[in-house]
Amino acid sequence: MEFTVLGGLGGIGFVLVGVVINAVYLRSGLPLPTSGKGLDATTDSYNGIADALKKPSVLVPLTWLCLTLFAAGLLSVLWRGNGDQGAWALVGFAGVLLQNATFTCVEALRFSMATAARHGRGEMAGLWGMSNVLFGFNQAFLAMALLGFTAAGVSAGLVPVWQAGLGYVSAALLLLSALAAPYNVEGGNRLGLAGLIGWLGWITWIVAYSVSLLLR
Repeated sequence: MEFTVLGGLGGIGFVLVGVVINAVYLRSGLPLPTSGKGLDATTDSYNGIADALKKPSVLVPLTWLCLTLFAAGLLSVLWRGNGDQGAWALVGFAGVLLQNATFTCVEALRFSMATAARHGRGEMAGLWGMSNVLFGFNQAFLAMALLGFTAAGVSAGLVPVWQAGLGYVSAALLLLSALAAPYNVEGGNRLGLAGLIGWLGWITWIVAYSVSLLLR
């Protein structure tokens, strides 16, 4: 199997598994940084879902693997292009690796908060604040991936105009939301909607790029 095909399958796999995991999280009542819940309500929620977090989280490492394969597939096509194409592709690849590392911390913090909520609430405020800010800052890495791989793809003729527009707009929205992360320590980010729209654009962009890899 050519690596570009593997990368295309990885991108689609990332979106499918990621959507399923997030749907299960939301159904179980996982508090999100944009939910606007107070600390007491957040603590009660984590206390109630401590065991429910485990099953969907088993699949989370698979999303990081799929996303890395997708990014590596793009890099294998784009990084040797003319001019600045390869540099932009490396920016995109770096963004994917950084988002994987950051979201590993976010996932681990969720289990820390579940443990703190169950056995003692003294540490909950600090853990919740750290998780919220990490979640927000992570959007900057998504923006980096979108910007780098979109610019490189446009240079290579691999990205159509509509996808380029989607990539740049989604990157701008995610970066805007990331800039507000320091003000989201307690949750309820007012720019959370911008981040959500940017994230939906991100997964749509991934599917489109994955199809392009599969059809090469």
